[in-house]
Amino acid sequence: MNLFAIGDLHLAGGQDKPMAVFGPQWDRHYEKIFQSWREQVKEEDVVLIPGDISWAMSLKDAEADLKAIGELPGRKVLIRGNHDYWWNGIGKVRSALPPGMTALQQDAADMGEFVVCGTRGWMIPSEETAQVEQDVKIYRRELARLDLALDAAKRIGKGKPLAVMLHYPPLYKSMMRSGFTERMEAAGVRLCVYGHLHGSGIAAGFSGEQGGVRYELTSCDSQGFAPRIINFF
Repeated sequence: MNLFAIGDLHLAGGQDKPMAVFGPQWDRHYEKIFQSWREQVKEEDVVLIPGDISWAMSLKDAEADLKAIGELPGRKVLIRGNHDYWWNGIGKVRSALPPGMTALQQDAADMGEFVVCGTRGWMIPSEETAQVEQDVKIYRRELARLDLALDAAKRIGKGKPLAVMLHYPPLYKSMMRSGFTERMEAAGVRLCVYGHLHGSGIAAGFSGEQGGVRYELTSCDSQGFAPRIINFF
């Protein structure tokens, strides 16, 4: 089994939303993703998808995108991104998923050779970036949700390597600590994959090891619109 990751698929969700407005590299980007996915991923592999899966506004409109992902090889694990407005209620989402797909929401799943848990995350407070009270509230709520996810992973993990999925970056090159990193280090997390960063923002993302945790930015345009193999177990 190999582990792959690719986030921010931004599939159409039944909308006429040309992604090329974000740069020529986004023209028919989903075709690049699907082609490279079929070329690289095998049925026994696992693919982590850390959010921003579909532009759909309702679960019904997202079903075609979920079906398209489900038809690709490998076992897929999803979390919610900030643009996944269709994700409304984890029970409903799970009931709509094709076979071989798992949705996480502040909980965990045993993938055999490792355990993965996840939550969406949020913007990291800093002295340079003032945040309104609502942002601070959401940030603290997401820290609590990560605690729940890590607790679930520990219950089912039985010593297996632990991976975390977040949508928002838990750290940046200019900001290597946050409540998210502290919790992951304390829990002995081995790998954290995240997305959210695009275009010029990619340069701010951190990929590498910090505090014993390996961090990987996996937004699709940061890795050539192809799933990237990440073996850590």
